[in-house]
This record gives sequence, C-alpha cells and structure tokens, in this order.
Amino acid sequence: MGAAGNLPRNEEGITAALGVLKQQFGEAFQTGQSIREQHGHTTTWIETQAPDAVVFAKSTEEVASIVKVCATHKVPVIAYGTGTSLEGHVNAPAGGICIDLTEMNAIKEVHAEDLDCVIQPGVTREQLNTHLRDQGLFFPIDPGANASLGGMAATRASGTNAVRYGTMKDNVLALEVVLPSGEVIRTGTRAKKSSAGYDLTRLLIGAEGTLGVITEITLKLQGIPEAMSSARCSFETIDAACQAVMMTIQYGIPVARIELLDTLAVQAANAYSKLDLPEEHLLLLEFHGSETGVAEQAEMFGSIAEEFGGSGFEWTTKAEDRNKLWQARHDMYWAALALRPGAKGISTDVCVPISRLAECVTAAKDKADELGLISTVVGHVGDGNFHMLPLVDMDNAEEVANAQSYVSWLNELAISMGGTCTGEHGIGQGKKPYLRKELGGAVDVMAAVKAAIDPDGIMNPGKIF
Repeated sequence: MGAAGNLPRNEEGITAALGVLKQQFGEAFQTGQSIREQHGHTTTWIETQAPDAVVFAKSTEEVASIVKVCATHKVPVIAYGTGTSLEGHVNAPAGGICIDLTEMNAIKEVHAEDLDCVIQPGVTREQLNTHLRDQGLFFPIDPGANASLGGMAATRASGTNAVRYGTMKDNVLALEVVLPSGEVIRTGTRAKKSSAGYDLTRLLIGAEGTLGVITEITLKLQGIPEAMSSARCSFETIDAACQAVMMTIQYGIPVARIELLDTLAVQAANAYSKLDLPEEHLLLLEFHGSETGVAEQAEMFGSIAEEFGGSGFEWTTKAEDRNKLWQARHDMYWAALALRPGAKGISTDVCVPISRLAECVTAAKDKADELGLISTVVGHVGDGNFHMLPLVDMDNAEEVANAQSYVSWLNELAISMGGTCTGEHGIGQGKKPYLRKELGGAVDVMAAVKAAIDPDGIMNPGKIF
C-alpha cells in the first residue's frame, strides 16, 4: 500500500472529546470498526487510516458544536462527503473525529431567474441535476463519480465539462463555513461578482478541509442547452489525437467536453460497458448550443480530425446514445480494474499547457510501457488534464516500486513542462511530495494562512503540507 504516514495522537484529548460527543449525539455518534474504516477508506492505494469516531451531522449548528468540542480538546476534525476522493483526503493520520455530512443534503433555494441555488454540502451532483431538470437548469461540473458538492468544493473538482464551464472555483458564488474555532462565517453573497475584500470563497475551495468545514454552498447554474450532440473519432496514434485536440481548442470551437481514451481504455470500455467502439485511440466530444450550432461544431471538428488521420467519425443528437457513451466514460475506473482482477489501481492525474499535451501524454504512455506497467490513459484533454491508472499487483515488490517511481516521474514531468502535479484530484496525502517542487516558496505562504486560521492544526491534519 502507499504509505500515508502517521501523526502524533492526542490520546487524552481524543478520549475526552469522545465522551462529550457520545453524550451530545447519542445514536448519531458511532465508533464501530467497520463504520470508522469506511470513513477512512480511500479508493486508491494509500493505506486506510480510520478516525476514532464518526458523527452524522444534520445541521450547521451541529457541525459547529462538534468542532467546538474538538477545538477545546485539540482533536482532529475530518469532514466526509461520499469518500470518492483519490489522494487520501479523508484519512485520519492523527485519529480524531470524522463529521459525516451526507444527511445535510437539502436543496434549500433555487433562484431560476438568477441562475443560482443554495444547497447543503451532502447534496450530490446527480441529486441536484435531477431536482433542476424540470426548471430547464443544470449544474455542469461533472467529475464522473456521484460526489457530494461539499467534497467537490473542498477538492476544487472539475471533470468532463471543465473545458467549457470551468471548475468548482468558477461555479461557486459563496460558502458558509465552520472555522476551527467553531465560529460560522459566510464568504460572499449571491451577487455574480464582488470586489469586497479578500476572496475567501476561492481560498476555501480546494483547501481540502484544512481551513474549515463547508456547511452551505451557493452555486451558479446553467440553462440546459437547446441542443446537444456527441461525437467520436478514432486515431492511430495518441499524438495524432492530441494534435486534433490542440487545433480544436486553438480554433475556438466551443466544445463542452473532449475526452481521450487510449486503445487499452477503449478495450476496457467495450468489455465492461458492452460497447463496440473501434479499438484504437479515441476522442469523445460533446457540443452544446442551438441545433444549427452543434451541427456546425461537429462538422468543424470532423474536418480537423480528418487532417490528423481520424477515422470512424460519427456524431449524434440522440440522448440515449449520448448517455450510453458518457456513462461508459464515467465507468472507466471500474472498467480498467476489470482488465486485471485483483490488481490495485493507482489513479494519478496531471495537467499541462495544451501546447505540451501531445508530448506529455505520449511520454507518459511510453514510460509506463518501458516499466512494464499496465495502464490506461484517459483525460479531459480539452484543458490539458489526463489520468494514468497503472494496475498493480501489490504482492509484487518490483511492480510496486516501479509504480511508485512512475507516479513520481510523471508528476515531475508535468511540472517541468509548466504544468501541475494535479489537475483535479488535489494534494491530500498522495501528492504532498510534489507541491513544493511546483510552487516553491508559495507553499510557505499557504502554511502561514493555515497557521493563522487553524493554529492548533485540528482541521484535516496531514493533508497538503
């Protein structure tokens, strides 16, 4: 397993906090081993580090009450949404209290005329979009997993639609947050823009729960487009596919999604999702707009693809065909794991400037082959972000060592190209070794902010720094 590293435990404080919280919360306070391990669970290879207890909060007031007890006794606090993060974000390396926010799942307000809504953090993206559909609205950020929106804000999630609609930082207007002291603050209003002081909303988005617990989110919404079309096109080489992506972006074609699957990923998707895609490197695209607009966009891309040797170009506006294709893309993690039953998937993501995309993806694939690693390539390549998923036999020490070496090499390659070690997964525990390589002294500024807001270091310790 990937080493997460333990931190010193405050045994006396933890014991005292457990006693107080058990008395306050009754059945909502759980210390069973299976529940605790579930809340330390990580979907990648980082070892599980369970909290000492899980409290199921139902309101901002309850979250504040839990945090105040933990602050009094200097006990770690870890917020938990759906547990779909990939870098050990919900682990408890110093023990402490996990606050499960899944029962805080109310959609409190929808202002259709202003294109915004106010929700609690346990609302999932699928729940929100189901609620909005009848009003002709949707929330565009789609990381694939049915993640909670609180967790998506905490990790600054993005996903398949980011090339057109941006990431969480572009789609959150305001937050309600419980600070490490237990104080509750709001970081903004429903206004679409503001010049009022420091941008605390953006500071807390992507802070991974290290500065406070998000208890309410005000989100921007979008109108459901008049028409949507999806397209697919196969390429003989990854380089050709990436070159087509770069030209599509440089020509200003307003694609909503543009996804890359290498040949191995296509094979996995065909087997897992019962598709019959040509088993070559594949681009999947989606266009949003008017009926004539989406047709024009698809045809323009078809011309670009042809220039780079693309074949089998098809596009469709049928909802059932589009949904089947994108569901297969969202199921890629599980499809890839099915290629090698019993293996552990090490999902790692990087992001580079679009001009370096072809070079970086090609080098990443070649390096994996050189090390004898079985790995799919999938990516939100419209913004230069892609994922490698080496499938590793954890009982094979040489293979594990090669995978560790590969992950390190890939992160450093992306940084050397003017990119980032994480386009959307976040730092958590897994990416900590690369943050300073990427940002240098800026990490010290982050640490100073953390120390000022959370002087006792109780908020999600062991993450980012």
